[in-house]
Amino acid sequence: MVFNRQKQRLLLEGKEYTPDDIRRCMVRGVENYPSAIWDLFLFLQEWFNDSPLLAVHTSGSTGMPKKLMVRKEQMMQSARLTCEYLNLQAGDTALLCMNLRYIGAMMVVVRSLVAGLNLIVRPASGHPLSDIHEPLKFAAMVPLQVYNTLQVLEEKERLKQTDILIIGGGAVDVGLEADIQSLPGAVYSTYGMTETLSHIALRRLNGPAASEHYHPFSSVHLSLSPENTLVIEAPLVCADILQTNDIARIYPDGSFSILGRKDNVINSGGIKIQAEEIEKKLRLLIPIPFVITSVPDKRLGQAVVLLLAEQPDIQEMEKGIQTILEPYYRPKHILVADCIPQTGNGKVNRADCRILAQRLLQLLNDSSC
Repeated sequence: MVFNRQKQRLLLEGKEYTPDDIRRCMVRGVENYPSAIWDLFLFLQEWFNDSPLLAVHTSGSTGMPKKLMVRKEQMMQSARLTCEYLNLQAGDTALLCMNLRYIGAMMVVVRSLVAGLNLIVRPASGHPLSDIHEPLKFAAMVPLQVYNTLQVLEEKERLKQTDILIIGGGAVDVGLEADIQSLPGAVYSTYGMTETLSHIALRRLNGPAASEHYHPFSSVHLSLSPENTLVIEAPLVCADILQTNDIARIYPDGSFSILGRKDNVINSGGIKIQAEEIEKKLRLLIPIPFVITSVPDKRLGQAVVLLLAEQPDIQEMEKGIQTILEPYYRPKHILVADCIPQTGNGKVNRADCRILAQRLLQLLNDSSC
C-alpha cells in the first residue's frame, strides 16, 4: 500500500493519473468533464496539496452539519484497515457513487489511492448501477441506493456480480436485510461516523457469517459510558476518545449492537422509548417510508408520533400497531407528510422530523377549531 501522497496514483477506469495529471486536468476546466469526474478532481486537488489536513462535513442527521479538519494520514490508516479487512487488492474495481462532500465517498477514493484500486465513478443517484457493465469487486452505498437497485431486475443482476458491498449512512431495516440474503457476494452494514473517518466496525448481513453484531477492527477499543452510550478509542484514525450518543450493548467477544441514539429517546409519561426500536418493530407492518418522532405534550411531556410519507389505511394500521406494541409505546398521533425529511446524504433528519410533526399537528388542531 502507498502512504506517500505524492507517489500515489489514481487508477480511474483503467487509466492512471499522477498528481501532476490531476493538476493538468484542472487547468482544462470544468466544461471538459462530467460533473462527477470534476468533483473527483476537486477532491484530489485538495488531497494532493501540501496541507496535512482536509475539511470534511458531518451529515447533520442529528443536528446542524459541522465542518471538521481531519488528518490525511489518519484517513489513509482508515483506508488500510478496511482494505486489509476485506482483502482488497491492487487492480480490484471499486465503485464511487456517493456525494464527495461526505466522508463515506471520500474514503472510497482514499482506499483506491492507498491500495491501487481501479475506481469506477458514477454520479450520486438512487440507481448507481443503471449503466455499469463490468463486474465490481467493491462498492459502497447508502441503504436507499441498495433498495432502489434491488427493485430493477437488470440492476439487481449487476449487484449480484459485485463481490463486496458495504452499506453505510443509515440503518438497514429488516425488509432490506431480508432482500439482501439473495445476493451471492459479501454484504456488510458499517458502523462509524465522520469523526472516525468512515467505519470502525462491520456487520455481515448475509451468508453463513451473517451476524446481529458489529465487529470492530482489532485496533479499536470500545467501552460504555454510565449512560450506556458507546465510547470509542481508535488511535489510528482519531486522536481523541469519542463519546458517542449511541446507546449500545457490548458482548464478551468484543462485538456490539446499537440500540439507538440517546437523542432519540422519547420520555413519554416517564417511560423512556427508543425511537429506533419502535421503528424496527413497525417495519414488518408498514411498507411505506415512516419515522417515529415526538411532539411536546402537556400531560406526557413528549408524545410519540408516527410520521408517514404516504396516506395509508389508518384504521387497519392502528389495529396492527395494537398487536405489535404495548400501550405505552403506541403512537399518540399518526401524521402524514409529503415526504420524510432527509439530510444531503440520505439519512433521516430527526430534528426536521420533530419540527414537521409539530407543524402538522398544529395545522390539524387549527382546522378542527
